[in-house]
Amino acid sequence: LVLQIVFLIFCRYSGINNCLTFIIFDIYENTTYDLQQELKKNFPKLNLVVLIGSVRNTHRVDTVFADYKPAIVFHAAAHKHVPLMEDSPNEAIKNNVFGTYNVAMAAGRTGTERMVLISTDKAVNPTNIMGASKRICEMIIQGMQHRFTKTNYVAVRFGNVLGSNGSVIPLFKKQIAEGGPVTVTDKNIIRYFMTIPEAVSLVLQAGAYAKGGEIFVLDMGEPVKIDDMARNLIKLSGYEPDVDIPIVYTGLRPGEKMFEECLKEEEGLQKTENDLIFIGKPIEFDQEEFFEHLKDLKKTAYEDDPQMKVVVKRLVPSYQLEKKKDC
Repeated sequence: LVLQIVFLIFCRYSGINNCLTFIIFDIYENTTYDLQQELKKNFPKLNLVVLIGSVRNTHRVDTVFADYKPAIVFHAAAHKHVPLMEDSPNEAIKNNVFGTYNVAMAAGRTGTERMVLISTDKAVNPTNIMGASKRICEMIIQGMQHRFTKTNYVAVRFGNVLGSNGSVIPLFKKQIAEGGPVTVTDKNIIRYFMTIPEAVSLVLQAGAYAKGGEIFVLDMGEPVKIDDMARNLIKLSGYEPDVDIPIVYTGLRPGEKMFEECLKEEEGLQKTENDLIFIGKPIEFDQEEFFEHLKDLKKTAYEDDPQMKVVVKRLVPSYQLEKKKDC
């Protein structure tokens, strides 16, 4: 569930029975309504609060935190579609970076015990604005740890989640049901995957290990060739690849890599009690200078400046900014 909604809050009321409350805060009311109905059906005794709003709305976020004073926050609000964000980089920054900033500030001011940011393997040596925006989010989390020492801020970094919104499996199923073709960007492209239950379980465990300022890295196992995945799914659907259902190679989309970084090979990883969870090396940066640059970044984003990617490059030196090709 953590990966399918904007962010979740556990909150203890100070009233009668000091009951535990589960709060969902999301901007998209349709899927939020579906989730609300599912939780009511499966957990009828759950003290559930469902709120609609955007993390980009500072006043709305501050009000929710002031009213409920959450103990634990799982922050998963993000524009995550890589090619779409390449075409709308300012929106990626407004939502991903400054949404995270708003939540992190509110958490610190209201004494939240723990805030867990859902990050991505695309934040490592990013080649796209989505990954670079998430890298900045991780830097915000580390910087906030020094501003609000009573709140434990952590990030959890992992790869693709099978069956999540926007993932490749639902797309392949839809294409197969329509008779094809199934589209694969490149025959040799590989990705790391885990299931929704695996991802949720590891995120919760990583959050429990948090002492403040860590970037937790999840072991994603062995990489999978997307072409193999497409062919296997066609066979499982009762068809023959390239005979009944054609496969078409469309080429890498803007900002895409042939392969994502293998997170468990990152330098300086520390082990935890769970063999699948590691603590990554802290990002080294001048925090005072970083927060000053965030002001310029916000101005650039909200003026819809076409130079956004150049400005992001100054904040994230490892961002591999793609040069524009001549027409």
